[in-house]
Amino acid sequence: GSEVTDIAILSDEAAQLKMGIVSRHMLPASVILDPELTLSLPKGPTAASGMDALIHAMEAYTSIHATPLTDMWAEHAIALIAPNLRKAWARGEDIQARQAMLTGSFYAGVAFCNAGVTAVHAFAYPIGARYHIPHGLANTLMLLPVFRFNMVGNMERFARLAAMLGENTTGLSPEKAAGRCLDALESLARDLQVPRHLADYGVTPDDVPVLAESVLQVTRLLGNNPRSVSLQDAINIYREAL
Repeated sequence: GSEVTDIAILSDEAAQLKMGIVSRHMLPASVILDPELTLSLPKGPTAASGMDALIHAMEAYTSIHATPLTDMWAEHAIALIAPNLRKAWARGEDIQARQAMLTGSFYAGVAFCNAGVTAVHAFAYPIGARYHIPHGLANTLMLLPVFRFNMVGNMERFARLAAMLGENTTGLSPEKAAGRCLDALESLARDLQVPRHLADYGVTPDDVPVLAESVLQVTRLLGNNPRSVSLQDAINIYREAL
């Protein structure tokens, strides 16, 4: 049996939405990045896993625990993923794009294993557990509402993300430049034909209070977030994602 180092179980109805297990035995000693193994991956999983990798890098970059070292890994990850995710999705046999995605995903993993992910992942966990939404899609569904909420916590970082994603931010204020980050991500999700609303998976307004209660228990991730999240904040974010 593996050694469990972090386990969280909720009470009442929210208990059905999340159980997290983290152990050193889940961390690999080495990896092999072979793009040929990904050439037959369908478009849906390519989009979902690619968005997940990009979100890993962006959340590590905006985590309050980011360091110059994790920034380096996150920046390199985004530089590989941002221009290649569309290519890998549009033409799955593009081995150069596949290699870039694998390498970028690895770099993003190094970044978030040291800086942590933030509220996007925290909000994705309850909807993934309850509605069986694939993890990368759950993250993508929550990405824009959470980033819109988080931006005020570190506007300059989100402005830099916009530039990394290819947006022209020259001469813009940090606030307007940060808004370009949301524009870039919305355009990317649209091009990848990723579902955009929780309602597409059967989530209703009546479900929001339980989901909000559940996300507040994901303290391991919310502790990395650039902005504190209250119960009302969580309700508002889930409502926006509907």
